Amino acid sequence: MNCRLLALLLLTLTPALAHAGLLDNIEHKAEKKVETSARASGNKKIAAQVNKRLLAESRKNQCSFQSGTDKLAPGCDTKAKRLANVIIDVKKSLQAKGYSGFTFVVTGHTDSSGNAAANMKLSQRRAEVMVRKLISKGVHPQDIKAIGMGSKHMLVKPDNTPAKRARNRRYEVEVRF
Repeated sequence: MNCRLLALLLLTLTPALAHAGLLDNIEHKAEKKVETSARASGNKKIAAQVNKRLLAESRKNQCSFQSGTDKLAPGCDTKAKRLANVIIDVKKSLQAKGYSGFTFVVTGHTDSSGNAAANMKLSQRRAEVMVRKLISKGVHPQDIKAIGMGSKHMLVKPDNTPAKRARNRRYEVEVRF
């Protein structure tokens, strides 16, 4: 008999208790979702602005790679230093505006000639070479990483001349939140 009474009491009180707690939980989740959505929207907007600048600077300060290698062509130091300074300035600007949790990404790219799997590995090595170069010019190692893209995102299509293939052997820099 006591078990039945306890069960009846619990069934009577549970909806009221659950309702109060559930509403608090729903309100809290809704507030967090709005906050997260606003932050993500702000991050996307600032990332688009910053990435436009970083892409322009990485193209303007492009160091060439010899075909089939991760060797930088001579004369890259000055360009790498200018690009590193831009990355450092962007980091300071983002931090001054209260942004955190971002990383700079160097993507390495190849032309379309050769084996796709080999090009993917080569593009990764090219990105890593550029990351090391930028670190040597002052970018903090924890702020930057390398990703190989192979020939997935060619700048020039078709790359059917030596000059066009050379333009596709490149790196680009962007920020990701």
